[in-house]
Amino acid sequence: MPTISFDGRASLDIASYGRKGPGRRDHVSSAEVDHIRRTVRRTPEVMVKVLSHGGQDLKSIGRHFDYLGRNGDLDIETDDVRALTGKGAEKALLEDWDLDVGVLRRRPDLEPRKVRNPPKLVHKLMFSMPAGTPPDKVFAAVKNFAREEFGLQHRYAMVLHTDEPHPHAHMVIKAMSEHGVRLNIKKATLRAWRAQFAAQLRKQGIAANATERAVRGFSKTRKTDGIYRAARRGYSSHLSERARSIAQDLRDGVTPYEPGRATVHKTGRQVGNGWQALGGLLEAQGLADLAREVRRFNEELPTVRTEGEWVATELRNRPDLAQRSSVPLYPPPPRTNPHVGQDLSR
Repeated sequence: MPTISFDGRASLDIASYGRKGPGRRDHVSSAEVDHIRRTVRRTPEVMVKVLSHGGQDLKSIGRHFDYLGRNGDLDIETDDVRALTGKGAEKALLEDWDLDVGVLRRRPDLEPRKVRNPPKLVHKLMFSMPAGTPPDKVFAAVKNFAREEFGLQHRYAMVLHTDEPHPHAHMVIKAMSEHGVRLNIKKATLRAWRAQFAAQLRKQGIAANATERAVRGFSKTRKTDGIYRAARRGYSSHLSERARSIAQDLRDGVTPYEPGRATVHKTGRQVGNGWQALGGLLEAQGLADLAREVRRFNEELPTVRTEGEWVATELRNRPDLAQRSSVPLYPPPPRTNPHVGQDLSR
């Protein structure tokens, strides 16, 4: 169910405001009001990303540390408030963290059977904010987050990168804690980390928010450029093959089959109904101005589409892409939000 998490303490279930029966919400707390205000005013959203590649063997981890430190040019800050720099810093970290012990534990001759996908020795994260955010504030927020979340538990190291428009910090966390507890990152974990990172940024005076994409009306990451580049280069990729398949379905008048379509549209309706009901509830609490902002935000939510529906829309709206996929141009779909429900707050 779509939720808004704030400051890592609680969550606001948007859909619950449009729900009938005993599970329906009838009050908005002050912390939730603050989060709603940030969301409808489109406060910059933080990004916390788990880098899934690597992290299972010492060589790849060493290469990653070398990349983060830009071959010794950047300082690598650690959990014990040290700054490692220069060539060989990654080797010092690997030795200090005793990662070779984790490798020995996984040796086939010490296990009853060989593990095809061994557990990670480290987790790799990236924290990012939009261009224009002061890099020093971003790094200070990341350091404060790491100290509160992992201090005296998991070893970690981090580096600030400013070579791209959006300032971002990389963090490497030892998967096994100093007490023998393995860190497992789940979706709920990542949601909580985003909320905590946003809260730390706000303490630095930076406007930051952490709201799920579904609550903001987005179901999939936009992939227009990926489709376009794949078609222009003329080779098959997942998206270009998907575009060709959907193009053929459109020519044949067939609706592409997507097993998750009903769920995606149901979620969109729940979000739309919840936002509209929330507007009525805020008005009843004397927050008429915010209620109007909520209703306007709801009306401007993008149309919820599955990946297949989104690709079909791109094919209709992009003459260059449509030509490469041999698809006749169709009238563009309406831009209104079909998932705005009735006011269910009364």
